[in-house]
Amino acid sequence: MSDWKFKRDQIRTFRFVRCGFDAATGVAELAYAFDDGPELVETITVPGAPFVLDGERGQAAQRALQLLHLIAGVSYYKAAVPEDIRIDSYAIDAETAALMELLYVNGLGEFAYRNGLNLHGRIRFPVGQAQRDAAPSLGLRHHALVAIGGGKDSLVSIEALRALGIDQTVTWIGGSQLIRACAERTGLPTLNLGRALAPQLFDYNREGAWNGHIPVTVLNSAIMVFAAVLLGVDQVVFSNERSASYGSIIPGAGEVNHQWSKGWACEQAFGEYVQREVAADLHYYSLLRPLSELAVARQFARTDRYDAHFSSCNRNFHILGERPASRWCGVCPKCHFVFLALAPFMPKPRLMGIFGRNLLDDPAQTAGFDALLEFQDHKPFECVGEGRESRAAMAALADRPEWREDALVERFAREIRPQLIADELRIEPLLQIDDEHRIPAALWERLRAHFAA
Repeated sequence: MSDWKFKRDQIRTFRFVRCGFDAATGVAELAYAFDDGPELVETITVPGAPFVLDGERGQAAQRALQLLHLIAGVSYYKAAVPEDIRIDSYAIDAETAALMELLYVNGLGEFAYRNGLNLHGRIRFPVGQAQRDAAPSLGLRHHALVAIGGGKDSLVSIEALRALGIDQTVTWIGGSQLIRACAERTGLPTLNLGRALAPQLFDYNREGAWNGHIPVTVLNSAIMVFAAVLLGVDQVVFSNERSASYGSIIPGAGEVNHQWSKGWACEQAFGEYVQREVAADLHYYSLLRPLSELAVARQFARTDRYDAHFSSCNRNFHILGERPASRWCGVCPKCHFVFLALAPFMPKPRLMGIFGRNLLDDPAQTAGFDALLEFQDHKPFECVGEGRESRAAMAALADRPEWREDALVERFAREIRPQLIADELRIEPLLQIDDEHRIPAALWERLRAHFAA
């Protein structure tokens, strides 16, 4: 094995080798391999060890670990996308295989498009003789692990749960100092989960591996579900709005959704699987699913608690360190969209204070905002709202004296709005609350009233 070399186009098999968890240290190992190559070992660390995992709790932890093993494999599978997939140390049933194929094919949609690959019909997980009864209720305590990503959405969820008196722990994965600062700003209990990729993956990337976007939200969801079982809590809460279900319309390719694993189809399939196969009383849901991106922006604008701490800028995200002045690059699609989405609901001086400048008065940003509007371009491959939301926000600004003379707003009013249907530019319909969600019934009516206030 020492002379094995990664040769992407010669690889035939991707193997799920093994997964294990040391309850004494809180470290899980997830092992993979290509053909007969070396093991690729990823580690997940859950603070709070030692864990006592007896009886049904231990069985649920093992099921959650296997689910995590299967989903986390996407980071490695994509390096060569071989047609043969094998699971060495356990068997899965047809429902589990179907879920994995759904997550891999759709979650790798942008990756496949950018690399000129067709994954439909290529990804097949092996079905074994695995059969087990429906997962029992574990008697989990009422407490929410709430994912925080450093942006506006998770902060809206955290403040909504706080207002409703729901016990919560603010949770993130990895070492981002920006996320840590946001989490600490909440004043709530925090949980930092560790994830270390197998180091060989970076070597493979340099040696010609396929690379690109993975369904990271469902991967993080699986990590947090595993942590919830270990910690004995009954809710894993994300902050994915209904706008995430809509992708970019690409001529000749159809819809490609950068944020598919934030969408409703993924949440529904994954959440139902967790309750059926891991723990019947473990609820996975997005608190913001009933809201559009604009409705989330309106909720965020209700408080200035996080103005100096949050950032949705992906371009700067991993190089921020301790430099809060660099929280927004001002030129990426996320900066463009967050600025535009907040503008109808926030005083102009406050918004410019957050970003450090007025992005809508910079003609150099024209192409970026045109893409958000789906004007002569498709929606960017980023976690941004629908084109109709951006058009409605821009139309609202065009009617406001403090914004209408800014370069991009003035251009929209002059060149773009005359080509659009006026009724489709109204912002109010986009602020309505939907009923499609997985929010527990005991929480939903109170939450709906909070959002409507």
